[in-house]
Amino acid sequence: MQKISLFFCLLCFGINYSQNTISGRIIGDTKEALEKCHIHIGSKSDNSNKDGYYEIRNVANGPAKVLITYLGYKPIDTLIAVTGNLEINFVMHPKKEALEEVVVKHKDNYFNHSVVEQKIKEKTIEKYSSQSLGNLLKEVSGVSILKSGSTIVKPVINGLHSSRVPIYNNNVKLEDQQWGMEHAPNFDVNSAGKITVLKGASGLQYGGDAIGGIVVIEPYSIKNDTLFGKTIMTMESNGRGGTISSSLHKGNFCDWSWNVQGSFKYFGDRQSPDYMLSNTGNREANFSGDVKYMGKNYDFSANYSLYSATIGILSASHIGNVNDLYNSINNQIPSAINDFTYSINNPKQKVQHHLAKINYNYYKKEGESLALQYAFQFNNRKEFDLRTGVSDKRPALDLNLMTHTLNLDYKRSLDTWDFKSGVTGSFQNNSANPNTGVRPLIPSYNKFDAGMYAVVDNHITENFSVEGGLRYDFSTIEATKYYLKSRWEERNYSPQYDHFIISDAGNQWYTKPKFSFHNLSASIGTQYSFGKSYEWYLNVSRAVRNPNPSEFFSDGLHHSSGMIELGDLRLEKEKSNKVNSSLQKKWRNFKVSINPFLNYIEDYIYLSPTGFETTIRGAFPVWEYRQTNALLTGIDFDSEWKISEQWQHRLFISYVKGKDISHDDALIDMPPLNINNRIQFHKKEWNNLNLELQSEWVLRQAQFPNNNFTTNIIVDGNLSPVVVDISTAPSAYHLLHFNSEVKFLTSKNTSATLGFSVYNLMDTKYRDYLNRQRFYVDEVGRNFQLQIKINY
Repeated sequence: MQKISLFFCLLCFGINYSQNTISGRIIGDTKEALEKCHIHIGSKSDNSNKDGYYEIRNVANGPAKVLITYLGYKPIDTLIAVTGNLEINFVMHPKKEALEEVVVKHKDNYFNHSVVEQKIKEKTIEKYSSQSLGNLLKEVSGVSILKSGSTIVKPVINGLHSSRVPIYNNNVKLEDQQWGMEHAPNFDVNSAGKITVLKGASGLQYGGDAIGGIVVIEPYSIKNDTLFGKTIMTMESNGRGGTISSSLHKGNFCDWSWNVQGSFKYFGDRQSPDYMLSNTGNREANFSGDVKYMGKNYDFSANYSLYSATIGILSASHIGNVNDLYNSINNQIPSAINDFTYSINNPKQKVQHHLAKINYNYYKKEGESLALQYAFQFNNRKEFDLRTGVSDKRPALDLNLMTHTLNLDYKRSLDTWDFKSGVTGSFQNNSANPNTGVRPLIPSYNKFDAGMYAVVDNHITENFSVEGGLRYDFSTIEATKYYLKSRWEERNYSPQYDHFIISDAGNQWYTKPKFSFHNLSASIGTQYSFGKSYEWYLNVSRAVRNPNPSEFFSDGLHHSSGMIELGDLRLEKEKSNKVNSSLQKKWRNFKVSINPFLNYIEDYIYLSPTGFETTIRGAFPVWEYRQTNALLTGIDFDSEWKISEQWQHRLFISYVKGKDISHDDALIDMPPLNINNRIQFHKKEWNNLNLELQSEWVLRQAQFPNNNFTTNIIVDGNLSPVVVDISTAPSAYHLLHFNSEVKFLTSKNTSATLGFSVYNLMDTKYRDYLNRQRFYVDEVGRNFQLQIKINY
């Protein structure tokens, strides 16, 4: 037993009776000494002194891994044989890394070889520590945002959003009531190690319904035996609050590694250039952690994350009736302007999202692997309304969504061929609390999904590859819902759907609608390198998306938006046929990317205003889910110019045109032309000083459908007919943003970064077409941000 214990100690802690010393000097390629290089040999580490010298003692005999890192230089990762004392000198070479915040991947694409993968760097993620995932994704050309105020933000990829843009957090599809336009992704950006955006339905391993694109979020993955952490503190003037985030990472100690991260956010009311945006504060408390064991030919990991948020809904947006909406649009002044406060009153949202998963990977031999994953998600969403005679603590909408998912994936590489396939299954239960005193907007339902896919990639030559994939999905959903008989007749559901009626409940029908779908999706594409640094990508895909529960079953007042939403049982599944191409060219100091696309969508589902409906609280605008055949075309342009060693310029332009083919009209909620310029200055000798000035120019959306409607309002005591203009897009606007950053070494193993930014530098007054609250208030005004990041 003593021998076994001794062997375990030797294995895990590297204690050996042979005490060896390894020393030497670390210099740059111009022979200058590099101070404070971090050198790791086996389980021992040291930092080089001002002359570049290092010394590591008590290194055991045998093979030892050497890892040397230094800011701005390529890391050295090698293996040495230790048989006694050694003196080894190392030469490090500068890392010729561009300052751009979004990296465009080429031949080393991980998810799909026939589309461009755009990855957001860690530095950019940290800059957005206090903001939402949607705001962060705007750093990618072709991505805009759909907003409901300043804190509820959703990504829009090539004109599409919500259920058409699934978000995968740590290989798990987020199921967080994502159908709602007023429902932001339940994710804390501080827990992300890397974010990848794929445009179009090319990632078949993730599903066949990604008509717009896919957002893949990966956590930190630490392979070396090291321990490090960071703390980011962000303070902002607009909202008079801030965020603090801390994380700790341990890599590969006795084959174990782990990460832990937490963040807290606290903000009060935001402010436009002219007035306070009352009741727009928000709170967040988030946590994520994982542990991983790496065996000889397998690994096992477990993860858990919690997202908890309270979000205030702008008081002025909670209209009492359609008269209030008319007055807000025409007066351009919010109906409620109060003094600044940190209090969050009704209307508001409270959201909690739990995600837990376990994952097992088995590596049969080189180039072949098998992965098994189970994930559980629980999402609780509460929406609070302004209600008379009811406690403020009683929500008007209370939904509990549970999702179980099981995935099995197989990968194999052989010569020039790569093959991956898999099967997936999920069960989802949504429970709508019947004790809110309000008819639930979304009913209780059970949903089951199953799918299988296969993708083959052939690298025909070093410069030419072809990839093709096929996916089959089965889905069934059964809801439990009470329909007012008057609504059932108004929607003309009889006699087509009378078989859903279970019983008569007075003035209501008790129903159990059930739908099943069989879908086939496909993708084929190619990547070709030619000439001097030209890259061409072409992908053709077919994707199918089923109507989500909101589109089928919505029936009532959406309390977070102040409008009545009506679903439709007659909706068919969407079918997307997309052609996506990208041409890239690199010169020594300049590179450019042009990405045109065409997306023809059969039975495109959209939410459209149709008039108003009178309730006991007054008249409210009615929005209905409808279908049409749609054509979306557009282009994304991206360029990066290294003007000199210190100066760099980036430009990206995004344009989308959405057309309703069936009615020869424009589509609603299409992003206008966006032109983004930024000039950067970097001086390594001045504590890695970075300065950036960004210009954001958004043109007016000139193409929109006319959904205006007529209603009667009281004028001088009499009812008078008026036109409510909810269609016309606001004017174009131009914003300037400033960012700066400087780094300091505070101790041997600690560094600090100080950042100062100003958003909306000129305090410009404007309204955004893709903000649902544009009818009521202006956008947020100037915001000063101070950020301190400490690495240790």
